[in-house]
Order: sequence, then C-alpha cells, then structure tokens
Amino acid sequence: MADHYDTALGASTPDTITLLGHDLANDVMGTVGFGELAFWLATQRRPSPGQTRLFEAVLAALADHGFTPTAIVSRLTFLSAPDSVQGALAAGLLGGGSRFLGVTEDCGRFLHDVLATADLPEDDDGWDALALETVQAQGKARIPGLGHHVHKNGDPRTPRLFQIAGEEGLVGPHLSLFAAIGRVHPQVLGKTLPLNGAGTCGAVLADLGLPLELLRGFALLARTAGLIGQLAEELRNPVANQIFLSVDSNTRSVAPLEE
Repeated sequence: MADHYDTALGASTPDTITLLGHDLANDVMGTVGFGELAFWLATQRRPSPGQTRLFEAVLAALADHGFTPTAIVSRLTFLSAPDSVQGALAAGLLGGGSRFLGVTEDCGRFLHDVLATADLPEDDDGWDALALETVQAQGKARIPGLGHHVHKNGDPRTPRLFQIAGEEGLVGPHLSLFAAIGRVHPQVLGKTLPLNGAGTCGAVLADLGLPLELLRGFALLARTAGLIGQLAEELRNPVANQIFLSVDSNTRSVAPLEE
C-alpha cells in the first residue's frame, strides 16, 4: 500500500494548483493579500478583515528598525558574497534572538503562561491585581516586553497597536494583562518602563490565536521584508564597506590573556 502524506496546504495536478483548498490562480492570486495569506497558512482559518488589519500592523511594526545588528550583518554578508542574497538574508534572520525580534515570542509565551493558571479578571481592577501579582512573582527577573533602550518615554508603536486592536474588538486577555503590567509595575520596580512594541506584538499575536511556537517566525517574516529593503538600499547607497573599513582601521592589537 502506498504511503500518503496529507496536507491542507499547497498541492498540484498537471492542470491546477490548490492552496488551502482553493484554486491558487483563480481564487487566491490577486484576491488574497500576503498578510492575510500568511495568517491563513499558519492557522488554516481565514482571518476576518479586522484580524488581517491587526496582523498586518504587527508585520509593519517589526519590519525594520534601521541599523540594528540584523541589518548590519545582512549588509556585511552581502558585501562579502554579493552572489548570495539568500546568505545575506539568512545572516540577518539568524540574529533574531532574545535581544532583537525574539522579544515578540518571549512576551507572548510569558503572558500565556500567566493566563494558563489564572482566572480571567472581569475589569481593570482585576487585571491590575493579576498584573501586580505577576510582577511581584518575577522578582528581579526581566519581564519580556518591558523597557526599551531608545524609546525611554514610550514606544510609539505600542499605543497604535492597542488602538487598532480596540477598533477591531480584538483586545484579548494577553493584551489586557500586558496593559495592566504597564500600569502597575512602577509599584514594584520603583521606576516606570515603557511597554515596547515588540512585546506588544507578541501579546497581539497570542490574542489572535497564532501558535506560540511560531511567534518568532512572524517577527522573522516581517524582518525579511526589512532586510530586503536594507539590501536594496545597500545597492543604491553602499555603506557596508565603510563599516568594515572603520572597524579594520580602528583595530588595536593587545596582548593575549595569560593562561
């Protein structure tokens, strides 16, 4: 008996291509936007217009942050191997970790873990009480999504994401808990830190029901577009060689550490 490999994603016959059970050429191409399709592929449920709008706002929020390490390494890899655009993109994506891009997944997972063992509050006072308990339980451990090295007084992406979620009726428990953490953490930490955009994106993606295991993947999906933009700008206005020469010309030889 022949093996069968079931999939609800792409499949082909000599005459047709289907994707998610729809005719790719006639029902998807030119009809379904890329953000909507990415959501649909990951969940195998077609998002509502409001879900699509909020999801695409997340992708826009994470696409590009300027000369971050991920952008610089992509440009330098492209300088070294201009014949391998995939290598340059991969180099940038491989840098998506706990300090850049990974916060999206870390925050979504953190909020989900708290909610998994809690009774959902019914009002802001209840959310504040749960958030206060959560922050206190963390002690000195970092809370994912809290604080930003540049936007000390507030990340401009955060209120916009909350606004769109509110307009679309998609403020769920993850966003509610995250907002409450933003309100109560000064009571515990003795200082006020902003809710950063990457963390807010994680809360949004979790509220949208996207797989927690793939939250970083959506951040990488967004950043892929940004890295393509970085490489396109490198073609028009190259700076990678200048970065390399700046480091190379300022290298200082020092004695090795003693064994």
